[in-house]
Amino acid sequence: MFQAQEPMAIRLNFSIKEIKKIKSDTVYTTSYMQYKADNGSWDSVKIGLRTRGNFRRANCTFPPLRVKMKKGDSEKTPFAGNKSLKLVVPCQSPKLYNDLITKEFICYKLYEVISPYHFNTRLVDLTLVDGKGKQAKTYNLTAFFIEDDDLVARRHKAKVMDELKIHPLQMADTASIKQDFFQYMISNSDWSSVQQHNVKVLQLKSGGYIPLPYDFDMSGVVNAPYGQVSELVGTSTVRERVYRGFCRSPELFEYVRKEYLQLEPSVKSAVNGFEGQLNTKEITGLNKYLDEFFAILKSDKSFKENIVQKCRTK
Repeated sequence: MFQAQEPMAIRLNFSIKEIKKIKSDTVYTTSYMQYKADNGSWDSVKIGLRTRGNFRRANCTFPPLRVKMKKGDSEKTPFAGNKSLKLVVPCQSPKLYNDLITKEFICYKLYEVISPYHFNTRLVDLTLVDGKGKQAKTYNLTAFFIEDDDLVARRHKAKVMDELKIHPLQMADTASIKQDFFQYMISNSDWSSVQQHNVKVLQLKSGGYIPLPYDFDMSGVVNAPYGQVSELVGTSTVRERVYRGFCRSPELFEYVRKEYLQLEPSVKSAVNGFEGQLNTKEITGLNKYLDEFFAILKSDKSFKENIVQKCRTK
C-alpha cells in the first residue's frame, strides 16, 4: 500500500463520542474499513479501532486513530502485510484543517528525502460517518496512514527499542545530526531524544542506534492554530526556529550541512509535488519558509550563530 502515491479512498463509520470513552491502549472496538479497489469498486476489511495520542485526543473533534487487522482478514487487500497502522486525521472539520494534515504529511515526505530511516506514509481521502441513523454526520477529511514501527525495523534489519534509555550522544552521530537539522528545518520543538518523545530508537544489527522521528503537527511548517511551544524552548511561536540537537564535532556538523545543501533541490521538489493538494499561496509560503532555513546553512556566520553555537551540552 505504501508503494503507490495517489490518495487511497477510505470509509469509516463509528461513534466518535463512544470511541473517545475507551481509555485503554489495549482495547479496540470492532469495525469495518471500506476501501476503493483499483478497479473502482468498494470492498471492506474487518478491523479493530481505537484512539491514540494525548494532545489531539483530548483537544480535537477527531481523535488520531490506530487501526489493527488480522493477517487472515487483510490478505488479498491493499493492507496485506500491515497488522497495525496509525491513521492521522484533522483536528477539526473545516478545510483549513485538511490543509494542515497535508502539510504534516509533507513533513514525512521531506524526511524521506533526508534519511533512509523513516516511516512510510500514504495519503487518504477519508469519508467519516459519525454515528448511525438520522443523527449521523458525514465528514470528508484529508488523512494519512503511517506504517507500524515493526515494518520500519524489518526493512532495516533492526529492532525498535521502546524501553531503552540512552543518552542522545550514544546514537549514530551522522543520523542524529540529520534528524536534528530536520527538526530545525521544519521548526519542530515537540520532540526529545533524551525522553524519546516523538522519536523512536532503532537498533541496527551493527549495534548502532538510529533516531526515527514522527508527529510533526506542532511544527512551524504546519503552523496549526493549536500549536504550542514549551517554556523550556524559549520562543513564543512555533514558527521561530530553535536548534535542539546535541553538540557534535565541527567536522560532522559541516558534513551534514553540505549534505543538506546538496539536497535542497530535492526538498523543494517534494514540496512542489503537492501543488494539486494545496493552493499556490500555501506552496509559495512553504518554499519561502524553507528558504530561510537554507539561507542559514549557506551563511557561515548564520550557521555558526543559529546552529553550532546553539547545540546542547546537557
